[in-house]
Amino acid sequence: MLVSDILSKKGTVVLTITCDETVGNAAAILAEKKYGVLVISSNGSAIEGIISERDIVRGLAERGGELLGDPVSTVMTSEVYTCESGDTVESLMSRMTDKRIRHLPVSTGGVLSGLISIGDVVKARVSELEEEARHLGNYIQGY
Repeated sequence: MLVSDILSKKGTVVLTITCDETVGNAAAILAEKKYGVLVISSNGSAIEGIISERDIVRGLAERGGELLGDPVSTVMTSEVYTCESGDTVESLMSRMTDKRIRHLPVSTGGVLSGLISIGDVVKARVSELEEEARHLGNYIQGY
């Protein structure tokens, strides 16, 4: 299964926020939308960073509540790992495990075109395994 297959089912809407928005605003959006990350983008298509719940928690542990008034640029992850629509689920599993990340923005020609979470990857992989088991079962029953 490919990233494009996942996006065709889940959609391509990605929540973004600009780097000068406050951490408190980012936290409120994450809580309201029940998302784990926001992509940082000044125009909604360029990937300039990513801010996760984990980034916010680490910032709070280091700087306390005053962090909430600071811009997200102070805690965001600037080195963003991305994937492309032609990448396989297996490659995403490997990348997410190796880099210890739970979200990968999808980039198409350098433009933000979706977001894949570890949950999306697990769901896709389980679906693949169920389909494979069904085919094997049908094959065995055919004899």
